[in-house]
Amino acid sequence: MSGDVDEFDAYLNHLGQALGHADRHAGLKGYCSGLVLPLSRKSVEPMAAHIDPLHASATHQSLHHFVAKADWSDCAVLQRVREWVMPALDAHAAEETGYYWIIDDTGIPKKGRHSVGVARQYCGQLGKQDNCQVAVSLSIATQRGSLPIAWQLYVPKEWIDDRERARRAGIPDDLAFETKPQIALAQLREAMASGIAPGIVLADAGYGDETAFRDGITELGLLYSVGIRPGTSVWAPGTAPLPPKPWSGRGRPPALLRRAPGHEPIAVKELAMQLPVNAWQAVTWREGSNAALSSRFAAVRVRPAHRDYWRSTVRDEEWLLVEWPDGDTEPLKYFLTTAPGEATLEQLVFVTKMRWRIERDYQDLKQEFGLGHYEGRGWRGFHHHATLSIAAYGFLMAQRLRMQSDGRDKKNFLERALSALPPDYIPRGSPARSTPRS
Repeated sequence: MSGDVDEFDAYLNHLGQALGHADRHAGLKGYCSGLVLPLSRKSVEPMAAHIDPLHASATHQSLHHFVAKADWSDCAVLQRVREWVMPALDAHAAEETGYYWIIDDTGIPKKGRHSVGVARQYCGQLGKQDNCQVAVSLSIATQRGSLPIAWQLYVPKEWIDDRERARRAGIPDDLAFETKPQIALAQLREAMASGIAPGIVLADAGYGDETAFRDGITELGLLYSVGIRPGTSVWAPGTAPLPPKPWSGRGRPPALLRRAPGHEPIAVKELAMQLPVNAWQAVTWREGSNAALSSRFAAVRVRPAHRDYWRSTVRDEEWLLVEWPDGDTEPLKYFLTTAPGEATLEQLVFVTKMRWRIERDYQDLKQEFGLGHYEGRGWRGFHHHATLSIAAYGFLMAQRLRMQSDGRDKKNFLERALSALPPDYIPRGSPARSTPRS
């Protein structure tokens, strides 16, 4: 026990080097210590009351200033977290199939209109459109563990356009509107620039359906396996757009690819429905909490067709992976992946399904480390609180991974049993539920 506490203190000292001022170390230790306490609510007030009951008011003021006002860098602290955790992840990545870079966003329900970035939008926690904040994150994962390394609030355009409202919430004056896929691409670029070992990018259809997002990943030299929507158009196996029209000898030679009646791309759902019965195979990709996870899949080589009539070169072939559970009347999910052409169906499914690790990150961060408990309204506090929640989670993840490597089963003083994802969890893009989540 004392060894674990000493290790936690060493970890906080390591993080403290990113704060800029030694007088902020007490705030860091107090806040992170509060986040690992077994409290039902991990906002400033209850944490202060438990950390120092005899001086709760002064502790509250100190913690509030540290998280909401102090000018320290979230990026610098997250880098220090990464430096501590990545060696443990590296050890497992070397034993497995490398890294997965997982993009997703998570919603934090909010009431009122004054919390930074709050708007009526899709909230995964509720499984519907509601008043919430949404943040985009990038996690680096292996089969045994994962760590969020980037986190940014998505700011709806209505906030950017209302500069006075944005100013009151502390949104930086130079922050321009960015879509969630644009935020995600920026996070990927920063990860590449930081020298992290590359991994295959995983994302759901909220990101993968955007051609610019997929093209941006490819431009970074990364592979991807991302969700797309049923109406996404592709060129069926063995087909491609027509070459430019023959030059007439006058004017500029035609350079754009063509389509023609009877020679057009097809929606991925329509293509999947046309595949023969023997194209579908049952694949098991991992053990769940109660049973092996399996479904039926098919994979074919296609070419994405989005606006290729404005292109002069044919897009490269990619895998279209389709999931169609046995007994369902139509396919459930669709993915495009730039995995190598020689990849097996089992490999495609295994890699694509690794996106569950970011769902685990969000679950643990919210349930165990108070990610959604911040009660302030400002930009700085929102990001500081998330950074510190990730810092607490990062220490736990490093301890877990090192104990696995050492063959130890005992739990450290921060350990939480890994529970299954909530039974009512609904990923974005799933059919709407008939009854609301309680």
